[in-house]
Amino acid sequence: VIRAKAVSAKEVDSGNDIYGNPIKRIQYEIKQIKMFKGPDKDIEFVYTAPSTAVCGRLLDTGGKKEYLIAGKSEGNGKMHITLCDLVSTWDSLSPTQKKSLNQRYQMGCECKILRCLSIPCFVASLDECLWTDWAMEKNNVDGRQAKHYACIKRSDGSCAWYRGMAPPKQEFLDIEDP
Repeated sequence: VIRAKAVSAKEVDSGNDIYGNPIKRIQYEIKQIKMFKGPDKDIEFVYTAPSTAVCGRLLDTGGKKEYLIAGKSEGNGKMHITLCDLVSTWDSLSPTQKKSLNQRYQMGCECKILRCLSIPCFVASLDECLWTDWAMEKNNVDGRQAKHYACIKRSDGSCAWYRGMAPPKQEFLDIEDP
C-alpha cells in the first residue's frame, strides 16, 4: 500500500499466453511518496492490463495527481494492479482515511473485516468487524464506515469499529444545492 504519483507510462511485453501470443501490460513509472505497507524497497513501477476491459487501471501520468495504491508487490520494485485493487486519488480520501493510514490501520492488522451483502449478517468471532456499507447504503463500497471508521483491535483482544474523526462540517452550500 503506497502513496505515489505516476510520472510516465509505456506499453511493455510481459511474457506470452498459452498460445504463444505476447501479453501486453502498461508499465507506469511512479514516484513513491510513502510506503504504508509492503517491502523494504521503494516501488518504482506499477503494471496493469492495457485497458479497463481486461481489468486494467488507468492512471494520470501528468505527475500532479497523487494516488493511494494497494496492489500486489513482487518485492523487487514492481507492483501489479487490477480493477479489483484499491486505487484512489489522495484528494478523494476523507480526513479520517488519511489519518488512519498514518496512525490507526496498523492497529487492526490482526482483525478481519466481514462484508455484509444483505441484512441480517453476523460476526462469527471477536476478531471480526462487520462492514455494512454495501447492505445499508445501496451497494455503496465507499460509504460511511469506509470513509469515517477504522477496524482496530481493542485492549481486551476483540476488534471493533473506531470513529477517529468526525467528517468535516460543510460551512458553505454549493450554489447548485436546492
